[in-house]
Amino acid sequence: MKVLAFEDSVDIEALLISGGIDLSGFEFKQYWDSQNYLGRIAELSPDILMLDHYMPPTRGLEVLKGLLASEVQRPETIVAMSSASMANNAMLKVGADIGVVKFELPTLTIWKTQS
Repeated sequence: MKVLAFEDSVDIEALLISGGIDLSGFEFKQYWDSQNYLGRIAELSPDILMLDHYMPPTRGLEVLKGLLASEVQRPETIVAMSSASMANNAMLKVGADIGVVKFELPTLTIWKTQS
């Protein structure tokens, strides 16, 4: 299972591990900015894509819109993981599958059902 996170300030892999998630069945990659996001998504072809909203240079909402309008394969699960629930709601309206405050990521069932 491949996971790709776009998050500029929090180490998402460390957050998940400290939350008790066993990532041994996952290939995890994090980018600390959203430069060349379509190329990065296409290269890894993740099963799970996690997007922070407030991320330079392209916000998560715009990354999501750009991805969905492109020919890049859509990941099976797209997680909006901003610390602002309003930003997550905006991404849910555009096509994200899950919206969660990033510090609650370890509570998601995707780590148990897709590992």
